[in-house]
Amino acid sequence: MTLLFLALAIATEVTATVSLKLSEGFTKLVPSIVVVIGYALAFFFLGQALKRGMAIGVAYGIWSAVGVAAIAGIGVLFLGERLTLIQVGGIGLVILGVLALELGGAH
Repeated sequence: MTLLFLALAIATEVTATVSLKLSEGFTKLVPSIVVVIGYALAFFFLGQALKRGMAIGVAYGIWSAVGVAAIAGIGVLFLGERLTLIQVGGIGLVILGVLALELGGAH
């Protein structure tokens, strides 16, 4: 159940972040509303995952790493943004860092 709440936290945070870009500085109403609701839900779901026993370092690490990778991918696929090889490497390092947190906590 904790992973479900974490997945919901990630999905709503990514939705809110994309909407933040689409809101054009909060000048567009609908994306602006999605930003506020999305971030509120993201923190609610993250809180539920933590309440059910997920370690905060692991939860936040997974949340941020998956969020960074998802936002970067969405930016490239749908928003006309580009990723350099260095940026791709950086995303890989973030993911490896989260993996190290998870594996380190298992021992």
